[in-house]
Amino acid sequence: MSIKIWHNPRCRKSRETLQLIEEKGIQPEIKLYLKETPSVEEIKAVLAKLDISPEQIIRKGEAIYKENYKGKSYSDNEWIDILAENPKLIERPIVINGDRAAIGRPPESVLAILS
Repeated sequence: MSIKIWHNPRCRKSRETLQLIEEKGIQPEIKLYLKETPSVEEIKAVLAKLDISPEQIIRKGEAIYKENYKGKSYSDNEWIDILAENPKLIERPIVINGDRAAIGRPPESVLAILS
């Protein structure tokens, strides 16, 4: 089993999700996505696994969103480019297992994809 987590250690929900995974005896591959920015292709692949649109993983409470993007309309491809340029806007954590993925909000939401 190859579990990956897009992780931000400063985020409580991200830490709780990582702890939950580790308590299941799984050592996931940790991607510190703020330092190792996901590519456009990686973001597209994760969105396909989540089966959601790019706008659904945007952290709309972030200052960068409010200052630059709030109230504006973008295509899915434009949102993906924005997320690749501003990884802070990506909802966290995202856990990936093969062709499935889940957002760890709440952390227990990732349990369905761990088995």
